[in-house]
Amino acid sequence: MATPALSRRACLGLLAALSISSPVHALSGLGASPNSARLDAEQSRRFRLWFAAIVRQQVAQGPSARWQHRDCAGLVRFAVFETLRSHDAAWRRASGFHSQNLPPEMHLTAAEQALRNQWQVSDGGSSAYVSAIDLIGRNSVALGKARQAAQSGDLLFFDQGDHQHVMVWLGDWVIYHTGTVTRNDNGLRAVRPQALLEWKDTRWRINPSNPNFRGFYRLALLSR
Repeated sequence: MATPALSRRACLGLLAALSISSPVHALSGLGASPNSARLDAEQSRRFRLWFAAIVRQQVAQGPSARWQHRDCAGLVRFAVFETLRSHDAAWRRASGFHSQNLPPEMHLTAAEQALRNQWQVSDGGSSAYVSAIDLIGRNSVALGKARQAAQSGDLLFFDQGDHQHVMVWLGDWVIYHTGTVTRNDNGLRAVRPQALLEWKDTRWRINPSNPNFRGFYRLALLSR
């Protein structure tokens, strides 16, 4: 299934500035509001800035060695995990952040930091691992299909029948992992939103009339 490729020029521009097999139809209440938000408005604003910076860094410099389970949902889990932690000098060096202007620290409590390992899953419990379906259905809030409702750090969800796919919306870019890694391809892709409006395979268009595009979603831990 063809998806947009990332050019080296796009990669450099990012530095400067998925598939799973479980049917989504088996999950009732997809996109219903799960738990109430647990970060306040200012924390949520800072979360978005860090989340976007970390996602962009994966594309610009290549996947972090700390990123396990490299697929579409894995990209989101990794970025959330790295966002909800202290970003001290050692972390910045290990993550490849050196002279960049970085967001203000979030100043999270231990309980707030622990949210990175508390995804809601289908058995009613919580886990450090969450699939794309549970990521959307149990840990996110539906925003509809209008791009105007989405902010940087929100998610896009596609249902292709036998496969579902999550992408990250950054406003100027859409970033995702294909779910496949080879010797010459780390699976990361970045495309402009306009490209997904005109994509040759119409199943990937972010068009409200596309039945495969389920819409934009917001992580439930954010208050805005």
